[in-house]
Amino acid sequence: MKIVIAEKPSVGRELAKVFGATTRKDGYIEGKGYSFTWAFGHLLQLAPPQDYGFIGWRKQHLPMLPAKFKLAIRKIKTKDGFVEDPGVRKQLDIIKKLFDEATEIIVATDAGREGELIFRYIYYFLKCKKPFKRLWISSQTDEAIKDGFRNLKPGSDYDTLFNSAHCRSESDWLVGMNATQALSISAGSKSVLSLGRVQTPTLAMICARYIESKNFVPQTFYQIAIQLDKEGQLFKAISIANFKTQPEAQEIFDKVEDVASGFATGGNIIAVEAKPRKEPPPLLHDLSSLQQEANKKNGFTADQTLNLLQNLYESKLVSYPRTGSRYIGDDVFANVPKLISTLTDHPNFANQANFLQTATLNKRSVNAKKVTDHHAILPTGEKPYNLSKDHQAVYDMVAGRMLEAFHQECIKEITKITIESGSVFIANGTVIRSAGWRSVFDETEDEKKDEENPALPKLKVGELLPIVNKALLEKQTKPKPLYNEASLLKALETSGKEIEDEELRYAMKDSGLGTPATRAAIIETLLTREYIVRDKRNLIPTTKGLAVYEVVKDKKIAQAELTGQWEKRLEEIRSGASVTEFKTEIADYTKTITQELLVAGVGLSTQLAEVPTAVF
Repeated sequence: MKIVIAEKPSVGRELAKVFGATTRKDGYIEGKGYSFTWAFGHLLQLAPPQDYGFIGWRKQHLPMLPAKFKLAIRKIKTKDGFVEDPGVRKQLDIIKKLFDEATEIIVATDAGREGELIFRYIYYFLKCKKPFKRLWISSQTDEAIKDGFRNLKPGSDYDTLFNSAHCRSESDWLVGMNATQALSISAGSKSVLSLGRVQTPTLAMICARYIESKNFVPQTFYQIAIQLDKEGQLFKAISIANFKTQPEAQEIFDKVEDVASGFATGGNIIAVEAKPRKEPPPLLHDLSSLQQEANKKNGFTADQTLNLLQNLYESKLVSYPRTGSRYIGDDVFANVPKLISTLTDHPNFANQANFLQTATLNKRSVNAKKVTDHHAILPTGEKPYNLSKDHQAVYDMVAGRMLEAFHQECIKEITKITIESGSVFIANGTVIRSAGWRSVFDETEDEKKDEENPALPKLKVGELLPIVNKALLEKQTKPKPLYNEASLLKALETSGKEIEDEELRYAMKDSGLGTPATRAAIIETLLTREYIVRDKRNLIPTTKGLAVYEVVKDKKIAQAELTGQWEKRLEEIRSGASVTEFKTEIADYTKTITQELLVAGVGLSTQLAEVPTAVF
C-alpha cells in the first residue's frame, strides 16, 4: 500500500478524490492501492523547557541550551493547564500504523519550508526509517496533481530544505524562550513578556515609527500658488521656493503680477519640458505583494488575505499561495495565453483579456533564475463559481495582476513648465498617451500629487500668460505615516529599509524579516501579546508594547537588519551552507541576549499598566 500524507484533511480528501479512492477510514481514505492520510498542520513542536529539566522560570536555568532538542505532541489549554491534544495523539497513532504497513511513503504536505518541517517532525517522532518520495506541485488542479505524482522526487532532495526549517525552529526556540524568560524574570512581571527572533524587531519598527511621529514637531512654511490661463484652459503652478516666514512670502506674493488687472505682464514662460516616460507593468504577485494590495484596496489584514488565498488554492482556483517569488519560468509562461483566454468572459477583465489574445506579451515577469520553491501566484484557469465577495476580490487581484504583468507598458507624457512672475514657479502635468497595463483596473495613477495638473496646454518659451488667481499657502511638514499592514509588510521585506523600486525590494527578499508565509502570523502574534492594536488601518503600540520596546530598543534582538541577515543565512542553508556554524552563532547570541535582559528588565514592571491600552 502506498501511503500519501497531506498537511491537512481537506487536501488529503482532495488528493484521494483525484485518484478515485473512496473508502473512508478513521483518519484516512483508501482505494486504488493508496491510503491518503493527513496532519492537522503542526502536530509536533520542539519540547518545552520542562522536558529538559528546566522546571519553573528560574534565573539559574538561563540560558537554556538543550544539547539535543526533543519533539513533543502539540498541547491544548484546559482547566487543568496544558495537556497533550488527544486528537493529535490519535492521528499520530493512525499515521504510525499506516507507515508501518507502507510499501512506499509519499509526502504531500505543502511544498515549502514549513510543509517539509511538518512531515519530517512526524517522520522522526515516529522513528520511521522507510525511504519516502516528495510530491512537489504549485497547483491543486487535477492535472497538476497527476503530473506531480508522475514526477515524484526523492525525499533526500529536500534534506537541505528541512535543515533550513529545523534551524529556523531551533533558533526561534532558543531566542524566544530564553529572552522571554529573562525579561519576565528581571522585570518581576506577573504576566509573560514575550520576545522573539522576528516578532521583537517587528515590534521595534512599529514603536520607533510611532515615537518618531509622536515627537515630530511640524515646521510651518509658505508657498505661493498661481493660476494661469491659456486660451480658456486653466492650470496651476507652485513656487519653487519654500518661505520660512509669512512676511517673507508676502513680499514675493505682492510681486506676482497680472491678477485680473488686465494690463500687467503676467507669467513669463521661461522653460517647457515634455518627456515621454515608459512605465513597465508590475511584476506578478507573491504572497507579500498581494497582502499589501488587499490591505490598501479592501482593508484586509495580512492573515485574512492568506486565509482567503489558501481557500482559493484548495479550491483549485489559484496556484500555491505561500510563495516568495514574483517570477515564472518559460515553461509556465507557455501556458499564460491559455490562462488569459479563460478571462475573456470575465465581467471586469474581458476587454483586456481579449486584447492580449492578439498582443505580444510582456516578459518582464519571466525569469526562471528568480523562481524559488514556487513561481508567482497565478490563476489556474479553473472557472470560479459562487465565490463570496471577499474570495472574489482576492481572486480578481490575482487574475487582474496576471493581465497587468503581461500587458504593454503605460506611456505617459510628463510635462514641466517653468514660469517667472516675481518668483519662479513650476507647473507639472502628466498625460497618459497609452494606458497599457493601467487599463486593466482602469487606474491612472497610484498616488496623484496635489500639485500636479491633469493636463497642461501646449506652450512655448517666451509666451506671456495672464495670471487669473494667486494664493498664499500655509503648509506644515508632516511626519512619516504610522505603519499599516500594507506598509509594514513592505518594510519587513527589506528589514526596514525604505525601497520603492519593486525589483530592488525583491532582490532583498532573502534578507527581509520573516518570510512571506510567516509575516501575517508575526503581526497576529504582536496583537495577541497585546503589544500592538489596530486603530482603523494603522498598527500602533500599546503601553505594554512601548515599555518592552524601551528595554530592548538598543539590543541586537530589536535590530531588523540582524534578524534579516539570519533569514538570509537560513536560505543559504537551504542551498547547502553549514548548519553547525549557524547553530553555534545562535547559541552564542542566546547567551549574550539572556544576560543583557536579566539586567535590562529590572524595574520594567512598574511601567506596565494592568491592562495594556493603546497609546492614542
